[in-house]
This record gives sequence, C-alpha cells and structure tokens, in this order.
Amino acid sequence: MDFSDLARCRRMTRHFDPRPVPREVLGRVVATAATAPSAGKTEGVALRVLTSAAERARFWELASDEGWRATGRGSAGLLAAPVILLPIADPDAYVARYDRADKVASPLHGLSAADWPVPYWIVDASFAAMLVLLAAGDAGLGALFFQLHAPADVVLAGLGVATTRVVIGAIAIGYPAANSPEN
Repeated sequence: MDFSDLARCRRMTRHFDPRPVPREVLGRVVATAATAPSAGKTEGVALRVLTSAAERARFWELASDEGWRATGRGSAGLLAAPVILLPIADPDAYVARYDRADKVASPLHGLSAADWPVPYWIVDASFAAMLVLLAAGDAGLGALFFQLHAPADVVLAGLGVATTRVVIGAIAIGYPAANSPEN
C-alpha cells in the first residue's frame, strides 16, 4: 500500500484479536517510531512496550476504572490487545539540551520546562505516536491511541517510570478482531 492510501485508510481499532504480534513485526513498528523527528536532536522520547499478560494487566489496573473493565461494555475488545505502547517524554532532557552552548541563540535557552511556550517533548512524543499508528497499519495491524483514565504520575510510578516523565496517552496494538462493528 502506498503512503497516501495508508494515511487515508488508517482507522482506530477498538476490538482486537488476542493473538500475539510476532516479535519481528512489532520490532518494525517500534523501529519506525524511533525515526520520528526530535527537536534539537534531543531524543527525549522513549517507547515503553508492554507485551506480557502481566504487564498489560498491571497497566489496565493502573490506567483504567475497575467498573469499566468489569462490565465488558467497550472494554473487552480493547483489553484483548496483545500490545500496549506508551510514548513517554523526558522534559528535563529537552531543557538540558537547549541549555547547551550550541542552543544559546534559541529563545528556549535557559528556560525551565514550565516556561516553554510549546513543549517540544509533547510534540516529539506525538510524532512518534503517529508513526506507531501508521507503521502498525502498514504491517496489517490495528491500533488505537487513547488517553489514560488515571493520573499519569500514578500510571508511571506503577510501571516503574520516573514521575518527572510525561506520557501523552497509550496505544493498543494488535490484529483487528474479525467481524467487529468498529474495525
């Protein structure tokens, strides 16, 4: 499929088949996301990939409401996704990068993260997330970007990630379930 067809046809998948995504296929999706632009070549975005049942269960426990998980209304198809990917940005890496001598002319030089008019770490994490969605579609996979339904610091701490990091949401990845009304 050429790029324009991929971009035009890509849809969010809300119901997944639970079969695992082959490691090499997932590796290509993650490798594509790693090519996303990085402001100032900071490379301050990490992709946390959860593939084991235990990791995914812990994520859902931290990031969603127990009632939603228990009802099955809207949750069953999403909970079946065999991969959860979290684009996680490090604002401190960007502040440190723009404090270096080669960035002295930048209006961002010397600013704290709170003072940046456009947080480049959010932009870069968003670029990576979009590449995940496109690469998943190119690989014949479905994907869904969604917000966390719990405080980000709770989710990050529960996954052993520094709460100084920023997570912009999560991406469920897997094969679309057959005969799903939304896929």
